[in-house]
Amino acid sequence: MRGPSAWRGLLALLPHAERISLLVYAALSVGAAVSGSLSAVLLVPLVQPGHAVPFASPDLTLNAAAFAASGILFALLRWQSARLGAAQVARLAVRLRGDVHAHLLGASLPELAGASSAEIANVLTFNSELLVQGLGAMQQLAVAVLTSLVSIAFALWISPVLMFTIPLLLVAILLTSRVTGREHGEVSRRYVADMTDLFWHSEDFPRRLRHVRSFGREAAERASYGDVSGRLGHGYRRQLELVASSRLVLELGAAVGIPVVFLLADRSHGIDGAALVAVGLLLGRLLPYLISTRQGFQQLRSAEPALALWQRYMAMENSAPAPDAHDGLGEVVIERMRVKPPREGILLEGLVLRPGELVLVSGDSGIGKSSLVDALAGMARPDLFMASRDGVPLTYDAWRTRLARGAYVSQGVRPWQRRVREVLAWADPEASDETLREVLRSVGLAPRIDAAPEGLDLAVHGESSRLSGGELQRLMLAQVILRRPVLAVLDEATSTLDATAELAVLRGVRASLPDTVIVVVSHRDAVAALADVHVRVVGDRANVEAIPPIRTIVPSRRPA
Repeated sequence: MRGPSAWRGLLALLPHAERISLLVYAALSVGAAVSGSLSAVLLVPLVQPGHAVPFASPDLTLNAAAFAASGILFALLRWQSARLGAAQVARLAVRLRGDVHAHLLGASLPELAGASSAEIANVLTFNSELLVQGLGAMQQLAVAVLTSLVSIAFALWISPVLMFTIPLLLVAILLTSRVTGREHGEVSRRYVADMTDLFWHSEDFPRRLRHVRSFGREAAERASYGDVSGRLGHGYRRQLELVASSRLVLELGAAVGIPVVFLLADRSHGIDGAALVAVGLLLGRLLPYLISTRQGFQQLRSAEPALALWQRYMAMENSAPAPDAHDGLGEVVIERMRVKPPREGILLEGLVLRPGELVLVSGDSGIGKSSLVDALAGMARPDLFMASRDGVPLTYDAWRTRLARGAYVSQGVRPWQRRVREVLAWADPEASDETLREVLRSVGLAPRIDAAPEGLDLAVHGESSRLSGGELQRLMLAQVILRRPVLAVLDEATSTLDATAELAVLRGVRASLPDTVIVVVSHRDAVAALADVHVRVVGDRANVEAIPPIRTIVPSRRPA
């Protein structure tokens, strides 16, 4: 994205109402530029009484009043435009984060599988700040351009000899927009990438710290973090240096250009001192705007890689949530379903799902159990899906509609709410305290909560009340019970519990959900004692066992 395309990309982020607001911002900026230029012109007869300039009155008192009025108007218009600009930037920040977060919530799991959590964290946080800064730069550039045009128009009115300086101004602006531009773009792209690396170093820090300490690699971790931090520091320093270099070009141009203007005026006839002073004041107003123009271009270049990253995530395929089916799941037969990964694919045939039954899915690590249950849960579209409900053919979209009221708990998910009550209320905001305590008893967590002085308001991650890994998993399963889903997928959701506790918790969950199909992914064969159906992912064979009834799925190496 170069030049005008950066403007187009940022403008495309603004809805119609915001573009109108931007025009109002521009109109206020023009008003401020006119009143500021008028104030500069009216200053001349105050400094040199008796010298006539446009808009001036022979009466010094009237001139003073006009100067004060134009100055006050300038201040008010600039204040109002700044307030409007701040509101625009704030609204854009909220919208950018909201849009990309909402899109990620609806993104398909296969596409998200290729995205790192650190990069997603960057997209949702720091990356949006760069885009907001880009809009702020656009606003400042608009102010600079409009003020420059108005000031030059006033100066031309007072002294047409300024026509000779316009090419010099254009050359200065062109140079300042091009000098080190390519390097700044590269620095900005590297800065965004390094910031993503920095997020990696903060990813799940307590678990990472245990790993680092156990290997005795604290020094290597400090060095790795230091390298990334050093690159960020270098990038930030280089950005400031490039801005300083650009400012140098502008200031050198001004140091040469302004004396040239006055020399040209001195050698021309009909140019008096008052006109020269007025032109000098108007030209002097342009210098800070020329500098801010360069800084604005720098910020726009910084926003380019951030915009590209934001657009890449917004372009992900969106899986719109299916409407809820009100007549329940019913008895469903998965006649044939194939999912990928793994590379060869997994073929499932003849799986019957009945409300109230528990389906155990087992197999070696990495064989593709998660891909299978993702498809069963309606999270990822399979390569092939043939099914029926009560004897009527069922498409995958219709299957997803049936699963609109579902629940999925994986091994690594942890509650992000602060208190136990908030964790449970997230699943069912209308549940009473009595209901919450009953659900906690079903998963074996009630003694821990009842023993705490805070009760249901116990802090999940508090210093003196931190819940263990097993307790956190019990709490997540309590959410499942409150959800009352038609299908619940528990992907290693009891992995931190011992075998006895795991069976007790799963019995409690099953007893609490008599109308739910429960799919449990586990490596423990003991769970089969609770299962009605055992789906065992093996090599390339399909073995059917009578007790318990077994449906075996095999990685498929042939097209279905």
